[in-house]
Amino acid sequence: MDLTIKLQVFEGPLDLLLHLLEKNKVSIYDIPIVEITNQYMDYINEMKRHDLDIVSEFLVMAATLLDIKSKMLLPKEESEEEECDPRADLVQQLLEYKMYKCMSYELKDRQVEAQKVLFKKPSIPEEVRKYEAPVDLEELLAGISLKKLRAIFTSVMRRQEDKMDPIRSKFGKIEREEVSLEERMAYLEQYIEAHPRFSFRSLFETPSTKMEVIVMFLSILELMKTGKILIFQEHIFDDITVVRQGAAQNGGNFGA
Repeated sequence: MDLTIKLQVFEGPLDLLLHLLEKNKVSIYDIPIVEITNQYMDYINEMKRHDLDIVSEFLVMAATLLDIKSKMLLPKEESEEEECDPRADLVQQLLEYKMYKCMSYELKDRQVEAQKVLFKKPSIPEEVRKYEAPVDLEELLAGISLKKLRAIFTSVMRRQEDKMDPIRSKFGKIEREEVSLEERMAYLEQYIEAHPRFSFRSLFETPSTKMEVIVMFLSILELMKTGKILIFQEHIFDDITVVRQGAAQNGGNFGA
């Protein structure tokens, strides 16, 4: 009796092995290697008659099956300890192949389901899209009193306060001070024209920030560098006297 097989059904040797295992209703973990090998070889012989181009990878698996078959048929020596099952590598390959095959079926089902889904772009007329339902203020404000509005406002403000960090909220508002060195130098040049001799402290009669003091001191140094002013200080830690160039008087120690 001739064996008729559709060769196109199987995508590779592992696919054929899975088919034979399912056909014989045996477990992957306990493969009857002799019976499966015989059926596999029948398929190889049939394949040779049809297409020799695709038979190479099947022949490799056939050699593997024959090797496993020979190892299992050989008698075990009493001195040998427990050896690994020669089918272990083949079982691992079959399990991985079966897993990927099941995943491919799942992806194929999702692709088929996705082909049934259609997406339609919105086609609502502009007039309908801009339409807003009229609001009845009397109905909206029905039962609202000033007392209820105050309670709502107080509740909203309390929620805002609860969101604030109690520690950071005490830091106050941090703002960047914009103090320009060029502007301070221009101010000083105008000031020394009207005051040929003045005290450094007199520049800060109005309250000044630390940044303003630093920029003013840098302006004094820059004007001193350009030779527009001179600086005198009688003793250490005394007040600094600023004199316009040409208006200096004898007396006093020159310093920076």
